Amino acid sequence: MSSSVAAPARGRSAFALVLAGILWGTGGLSGNLLAEKAGLHPLSVAAFRLLLGGGCTVLFLVVTRRRPQWTVPVVRRLLVAGVLLGQFQACYFGAVSLTSVSLATMVTIGSVPVFVTLATTAVRRRRPATTTLVSTAAAVAGLALLTWSPAGLSGGGRLLGGVALALTAGAGFALLTLVTRRPVEGLDSFGTTAFGLLIGGVLLLPLGLASGMALPLRPDVVAVALYLGLVPTGVAYGAYFLALRTAAPVVAALSALLEPLTAAVLSAFLLHDELGVTGWTGAALLVTALAVSYLRE
Repeated sequence: MSSSVAAPARGRSAFALVLAGILWGTGGLSGNLLAEKAGLHPLSVAAFRLLLGGGCTVLFLVVTRRRPQWTVPVVRRLLVAGVLLGQFQACYFGAVSLTSVSLATMVTIGSVPVFVTLATTAVRRRRPATTTLVSTAAAVAGLALLTWSPAGLSGGGRLLGGVALALTAGAGFALLTLVTRRPVEGLDSFGTTAFGLLIGGVLLLPLGLASGMALPLRPDVVAVALYLGLVPTGVAYGAYFLALRTAAPVVAALSALLEPLTAAVLSAFLLHDELGVTGWTGAALLVTALAVSYLRE
């Protein structure tokens, strides 16, 4: 690929990754709002999120006649994407229930670029670039400063179990990043998003039903649920999968750290949560690391 063609492609992928990370950040607030308004368990919110996101995007594909070609490789890819999306949501919320939102988020999201870096190093059999290592370390450190809070943190077996689930969630998302980056003939990023989310939602449905999925049909509750399914799920994952076709895996994984950054900044401005000097320092370090990774690519 010539530099004149590659540069605009990289610019579009960087924009799509930033868009995905920012929209994911609004998902935390809208998910919490839905849980409060409807009295739902986090696993039920996750099931609704994937089902609504997948259902709406599948409907979009049907209307626009962009359905995938139902070959064996396409079906295999969609099943893998669906399983990994469902596994990521289930393990993350399991980690939250055993530890805290701050610790689960820090371990889950922070481990993703580390796992991707280790996997790509093993596959390519060469040491990562120094810039990649520094950017990853700085981003994870910034995330720790931004999200870490020991308040209400349990210890012992619950802590170990929660960290193990968070690491499993991070490994699942890293694997999703690496697997879906390779194209499959007859399947584009929109098809991966639509049917992957829907399959993941179906897999989470038993856990959601066991936790209770009665949704009050009030306009405010329905509006929040649709927003959660459409914007930070359907649109965000669509942008992420689209960017994976041209973005470096480590850069894509680092963009996921924009989710807690966006959520923290929105909480500070909209909910008047106090970030403090430590939190804002972490945010600045995180943004700097992401900027370096994008510019290097």
